[in-house]
Amino acid sequence: MSLSMYQASAPVFLKTLENLAAILDKGAAFAADRKIDPAVLLGYRLAPDMFNLTRQVQIAADHARRAVARLAGIEAPAYEDNEASFAELKARIEKTVAFINTLKPTQIDGSEARDITLKVGGSDKTLKGQTYLLHHALPNFFFHTTTAYAILRHCGVDIGKKDFIGQI
Repeated sequence: MSLSMYQASAPVFLKTLENLAAILDKGAAFAADRKIDPAVLLGYRLAPDMFNLTRQVQIAADHARRAVARLAGIEAPAYEDNEASFAELKARIEKTVAFINTLKPTQIDGSEARDITLKVGGSDKTLKGQTYLLHHALPNFFFHTTTAYAILRHCGVDIGKKDFIGQI
């Protein structure tokens, strides 16, 4: 049996977003337990030229939301990038999960050859759906999710691989 485009996208995004939300809960608890201003963690970055934790979470949610919408051939809802707390970042993830859950497998399956056009480096780039998912959307999603995890881990939050991958 082959793997469908829906199976390769929506459930993967949903599971990882669920894990990211749980990681954010641990970050918020860490800050509260140690009386650290949450803004310190939210503003933390691994390197001066990298985005901070808040932006990493926003971009991860954006990649998940936009990927399934593009594969389904519909417009993704727009979100403002105005989150300033762990609770607001979790709400963004919850909105993203709710949107993904509105899509049916039939809307995404068969999108392997669909033309997906997006802006890359200021210019339009057109990819086939399968190439877009496997070589752009999923790698970007996992890059930003992993970076969010790494920021919190670096700051001392007690999280590990099991938190990132979750229960199988």
